[in-house]
Amino acid sequence: MSDGSSKYLLEDVIFTQEQIETRAAEIGRQISLDYAGEEILVIGILRGAVMWMTQLIKSITVDTEIDFMAVSSYGNATKSSGIVKINKDLESSITGKHVIIAEDIVDSGVTLNYLKEYLEHMEPASIKICTLLDKPSGRKTDLEIDYIGFTVADVFIVGYGLDVGQKFRNLPYITSVVIPKGCAEGGAAGTADAI
Repeated sequence: MSDGSSKYLLEDVIFTQEQIETRAAEIGRQISLDYAGEEILVIGILRGAVMWMTQLIKSITVDTEIDFMAVSSYGNATKSSGIVKINKDLESSITGKHVIIAEDIVDSGVTLNYLKEYLEHMEPASIKICTLLDKPSGRKTDLEIDYIGFTVADVFIVGYGLDVGQKFRNLPYITSVVIPKGCAEGGAAGTADAI
């Protein structure tokens, strides 16, 4: 019985697990310096950012709360529809808190820009963005990203939380994937505006 993943061709590893863990530790230390003496709230964007956020917060030494949101602009397509839907909102108040949004990949930035504006209405002390991957070639909005793991080219990427059709999230590394023509199935992260 096939799980359907055989229709995709995984290419060479772009970032190894060791590279990702090292970069997460570096950013975690920088966040700790930037917020010395403060408390922060890290908001993970489900589902793709779970692995990145988990690795990141291990190296943050200031008091850290976590919460999660789920947003979509994809449905089952590989390109963003441009219509943002909040599928899961925060469970805690962010008023007066220093917020860091943890994301897996930023491409067009449309969804993440919408999300940042949405959160700003809740009056946090500050909002910063921390992404595992930045794909600036796809940017459609002026969005400042405060902490970037790696910058990537315009290819479809999976692994370390990123998916295509909910597959490959569990890979401990990041790789590009070839999606056969005519295959509309896809997930948010790879081409992304996952956010």
